Amino acid sequence: MTRFALAGPTGLGTSSLRLALAADAQDAAPQPPPAASAESASLHVPPLYCPDAERDDAALGEEVNRRLVEWAAEVGIFQGRLERLRSHNFGRLFMLAHPGCDDPERLLVAARCGLAEWSVDDHWVDEGENTDPQLLGARLAMAHAVVDPVRLPPAYMANFEKVVQDEPVLRAFRSALGHLGTIASPTQVARLRHELAVMFVGYGQEAEWRASGRWPAVWEYLLHRYENAFYPCMVLIDPVDGYELPAHEFADPRVRRVYLYAGVANVLLNDLYSMHKEDPADTNLPTVIAAEEKCSLQEAIYRAAAIHDEMMHTVEAECAVLAEIGSPQLSRYVKGLWNWMGGSKEWHATSPRYNGGS
Repeated sequence: MTRFALAGPTGLGTSSLRLALAADAQDAAPQPPPAASAESASLHVPPLYCPDAERDDAALGEEVNRRLVEWAAEVGIFQGRLERLRSHNFGRLFMLAHPGCDDPERLLVAARCGLAEWSVDDHWVDEGENTDPQLLGARLAMAHAVVDPVRLPPAYMANFEKVVQDEPVLRAFRSALGHLGTIASPTQVARLRHELAVMFVGYGQEAEWRASGRWPAVWEYLLHRYENAFYPCMVLIDPVDGYELPAHEFADPRVRRVYLYAGVANVLLNDLYSMHKEDPADTNLPTVIAAEEKCSLQEAIYRAAAIHDEMMHTVEAECAVLAEIGSPQLSRYVKGLWNWMGGSKEWHATSPRYNGGS
């Protein structure tokens, strides 16, 4: 098999991080790991097997970020938190993740979609006036009605429109999808709608854990990450770069399998880098491993890193196969997928959102 070729280094990581997970499932339901403030201060994330960013254009990233913060102010998300939003430099993420695009406006299209998705978490789940998980289902139903535009009888449509106008997150989704339609085909827009619907299912699953106080098993959490991952961002690889992956290849089970595995691997990277900013009671892969296997949080981080690395090696090998047997568009797409993960890793490793910033 031909090794998947990269323009730069193939990534960091060592086989010594591939630690074996416990083979036998726990009979008792996992319990949240105890808070360990002293341990948390010294937690260490090991090097992860992931490509480096192919392109880092600071000026381009800053321009996308500037325009993105202006748009956030226009639609009303992150009110009172715009300077913190600016410091997180989401614009740099999309510059890093799409190295095949030099147009700040096309990158901004993807950044608007991504920030609308993040606003669900930052307004309705972790922050905001009321983050009661029992409200999330109704809110997500409204979001889906915006993403896949609802058509009600005229006598009732005004009620829905008032909800949209009163809720910044809904306005953000409507605006972001509208801008996407200027660079993407109807098929590509429909692909994003599908991924958003799946993401909303994942948010609902997490809300059930929060409302019930139930701690998921590791296998259930990994299944959850098949639904709540970076797919809505990753699905825009081809429209941002100005081409379209043919429908039969996008739907090919082999392509879908590697795409899903890549999304899970990358969101597990997010789990590792975001631990320092999250509440110790939040669910992420290290905390659920620590709860189920009754190990230290540091040991759980090493085990989570090993899972990430194993997945990345699989993604790398399967991308190599697809690049050889598919169309030129598919070869371009899987290379874009690999580059997206490298750019995401660089942003997670450096953004103040996860590294001690405001």
